[in-house]
Amino acid sequence: MKSHSLPDGKGRLTAKAVAQMGLLGGIMMAAKMVMAPLPNIEPVSLIIMLIGPLFGLRALMAVYVYVFLEATVFGFGLWWISYLYVWPLCLVLSILFRNIKDVLGWAVLAGGFGLMFGALCALVYLPIGGIPLFFSTVVAGIPFDLLHCAGNFAMMLLLRTPCMRALTLAAGTDTSPDSLNR
Repeated sequence: MKSHSLPDGKGRLTAKAVAQMGLLGGIMMAAKMVMAPLPNIEPVSLIIMLIGPLFGLRALMAVYVYVFLEATVFGFGLWWISYLYVWPLCLVLSILFRNIKDVLGWAVLAGGFGLMFGALCALVYLPIGGIPLFFSTVVAGIPFDLLHCAGNFAMMLLLRTPCMRALTLAAGTDTSPDSLNR
């Protein structure tokens, strides 16, 4: 699937494209903050998995806007380093699996990402505390990863189709039923 509404036809980014990605990054942060009272239930995975197939790797701009907004609100800590690779991984997975046709498939992908989130984030502890710190961090986070998995699964199942319809309309891209199911 090609990127929509981003390059000007010559491979350059337009001001509109940069504004779109900045806005999407800000929306991710705002949506996350609204849902912050719920432990490890967040809409960021949903939004990234929506924009990946729609905009391709250019959506990395939106992902990194979100990551840097996180740092400005919560500070730059060791946890933040993991966000530099975990959220882009979510984007890449959504692009690689963009041909999933049914919402249930997307929900399983989102749930699996949520389940693995803690282990992926714990990788930053390997250089500091080695395997013992990594595993203790992963084990301590299992209840939160289960919540993350369930939240991602449910949000994707319930919100993918209406959110994809809204995004494609806002981006001025194809809104045929086949494109909305991707």
